[in-house]
This record gives sequence, C-alpha cells and structure tokens, in this order.
Amino acid sequence: MSILSCENLSKHYGTVAALDGVNLNIEPGRIVGLLGPNGSGKTTLIKLANGLLTPTEGRILIGGMEPGVETKKLVSYLPERTYLANWMNVKQILSYFEDFYADFDRERAAAMLSHLGIPETQRIRQMSKGTREKVQLILVMSRRAKLYLLDEPIGGVDPAARDYILNTIIGNYDPQAAVVISTHLIADVEPLLDEVVFIQNGHILRHTPVDEIREQMGKSVDALFREEFRCF
Repeated sequence: MSILSCENLSKHYGTVAALDGVNLNIEPGRIVGLLGPNGSGKTTLIKLANGLLTPTEGRILIGGMEPGVETKKLVSYLPERTYLANWMNVKQILSYFEDFYADFDRERAAAMLSHLGIPETQRIRQMSKGTREKVQLILVMSRRAKLYLLDEPIGGVDPAARDYILNTIIGNYDPQAAVVISTHLIADVEPLLDEVVFIQNGHILRHTPVDEIREQMGKSVDALFREEFRCF
C-alpha cells in the first residue's frame, strides 16, 4: 500500500488552483524530491497531507486513511517556518515532543543535539535562524514515523552544516518509511533521492526514478530541472 496517495486532488484558493487534478503515489522505503518553482503547489500538497488544509476536490490518503488524528501518528512534519515557542529551552521542547508523540526517541534527539553542540539549556530566542532549523529537523527525524514531510529542511542553514543535516535525514529514518523533501537546493539533496516529482502550476509534470534520469537521459536531476523549468 502507498503511504501517500493522491486521487484527482485539487485545492483552489478562490479562482486560483494551487493543485489541479493531482494523481500521485509514494511508496514506503523511498526518498522523494518534491521539486518545482515558487508557487508550484509543493507546500499546499504537504499541508494537505498533514490535514492543515482540506481538498477542494478529490482526496489524499495517508496509509489508506484521510488526514486526521490517526494519520498524525504516521506523519512527521517539518514546516517551512519555525513554530517553536521562543521562551522554551531545548530540554522543555524534548519533553514536549516526548509527551506528545509516542514514537519520539529522546535519546536519539539528545545525541544529535550534543553532536552539534546545542545545549539543552539554550532557549529558542537565543538561537540563530540556522540553529533553530537544525533543532526542528532533529525533532522531526527523531520520531519513528512512517512518512516524513520536510519543507525546505536546509534552506536557512550554512553550507557547512548541510552535509550533517542531510546525513541526519538519511541516517535516521526507518527504511520502511518514506521521506518527501521539498527544496530549491536540488544539487545538495540529489545524492539522497530515489525519485523525483516535478510540479508546476499545480500539475505533476514528472514522477521519475533518479537512476532513470541519470542512465536513460544522461543528466543529473539538477540539470534536468534547470532544463525543464528554464525561464525565458
């Protein structure tokens, strides 16, 4: 069974179609790049999968269920914006996640924080934007989820930290789970990806294994993306 399935999924904001008749299946054990220009529908799709938006038409299923209380047990979500309360320190946030999510591995989170030199006494308001994003990603990847939805996970961090963050993603998810990464930094995430979904103007243009792009087209994902979404 697909862990994420879209069936003629549409989402309209007034007369604007953010998604228009999307059909998509994401299988367990895959790392998928959700790639497209600004305004293509990437974040809308991720929010629909989290139950933060409701479809205008069609449906989206997580593990065969419509988004709701039960699917939140399956999905670990990294939003594009920081949502942690500024007054909280790291230790309080770890306790919060431990209380809220039965699948949260506190020891794993503490080990990654220690590796990055982020003390548990530090408050969110004392952190740089990049450090806050690292903390959020560690929290998300420390859950034993079935589907990880990561919206721009490396957008705000310096290049030196990206390798560690990408290794955190690849090294901390269950091989039977799926990871969907929405990003503009395609060259950075390309080594992680099993397949890519190209989306534009709310339409899926391509859902292709990365190996097929390299072997049959003789191109990198980054090169193909630049070719297909070239601005004239």
